Order: sequence, then C-alpha cells, then structure tokens
Amino acid sequence: MSEPRTHHRVLLIRHGQTEWSLSDRHTGRTDIGLTARGERDAQNLHGIAERLQIRDPYVFASPRHRAQRTAELAGLTVDEIDDRFAEWDYGDYEGLTRPQIHADHDPDWAIWTKGAPNGESVEQMTQRVDGAVAVVEQRLEISDVIVVSHGHFSRSFVCRFLGWPIAQGANIDLRPAGAALLIEVGDDRRLSGLVGPEGAAATRYAL
Repeated sequence: MSEPRTHHRVLLIRHGQTEWSLSDRHTGRTDIGLTARGERDAQNLHGIAERLQIRDPYVFASPRHRAQRTAELAGLTVDEIDDRFAEWDYGDYEGLTRPQIHADHDPDWAIWTKGAPNGESVEQMTQRVDGAVAVVEQRLEISDVIVVSHGHFSRSFVCRFLGWPIAQGANIDLRPAGAALLIEVGDDRRLSGLVGPEGAAATRYAL
C-alpha cells in the first residue's frame, strides 16, 4: 500500500538561456532557440524531480520551442502543452530591453505595473495565470506537477498560487534554467526554494 499524500509539490522550470535572454531582450511570442549554454544548463536539470522529491509528476509546458526543448533535455516527458503557460505577451515591446523601453517609450515602465501596449495588461496576465493555477490545482489532486515555461510567467504563477498580487513577481529572482519549488500542505502554501541553474555560484537557496 502506498503512503498517503501529506503534501503536494509544484516545480516551475524556466527555459534555458537564449540569445535574447542573454541580452535581456523581452521574449514573448518570438520562438527563439536555446544557446549552447542554454542547452547545457537544461541538460543539468536532469534528475531535478528526484532531487526535490517530486513524485510521479504531470508535466505541463508552454507551446514555445525553447520551453519544450528544455523539458526534453532535462529528461522530462511533457504530458500537456497549453497556451495558458506561455510567456507574457510583450506586444510593442517584444524584442526590446528595459533600458530601450525607458529611453524610447516610457521612463517609468515596468511590466509588473503597466503591462505591455498591444500585448497583455497586468489584469489580462493575472486572469490568464489564474486559469493556469486552476488547471494545476485540479491536477494536484492526483499527482505532483512540473511546469516548464518562462521567466515572467513563472514568477507570476508563484504570486497567484500564493494569493499575492502579480506585481510581487518583481521580487522573485528566477534565472534561465532555474526553478521555483512550491509546496502545498493542507491549506498552507509556501515558496519553498529557488534552484539553479546548476553550476551557478548559488545553486539552491531555501526561503
């Protein structure tokens, strides 16, 4: 007889480095591949589910190739691809860096408070991420969950899973090929730790 489940775990994995993430360009809809570094970091994720005691996970992935390739290199079998797990739609700011946006468009801009013109607003992103959280919550009744996605999406997911305003994602540091571990124990939800990427100066730090 298997042991009764006493808690549930959600592991959020950000895709590995791309040329645009390396140069801090906002990458939403653009389907750009991983760099050689990104591929190595994704391979180093192999076994992360076992290391973090994720049990029989159901794996969701963004429709973007960079996320699916990261899952593949990490040895994960994607069970479901869903648009709700895609990156924030940056609209007119796609491919631009934050300094470029400040210099050419809005000196006070931040995605967390102003969203993206002709992309997703903060309210729209909140609504979409809430839908993703609901999907994951339903699956947690059966198994642990892994989500392979993107930086701003994953930070937003952490916030909404914990019941925080999405703007608090600005205070979460999630690097390419990094991961965030969420734990649910009864009615208590926690951001348990941030991981990676493997080989970085601090590969794991508990919160």
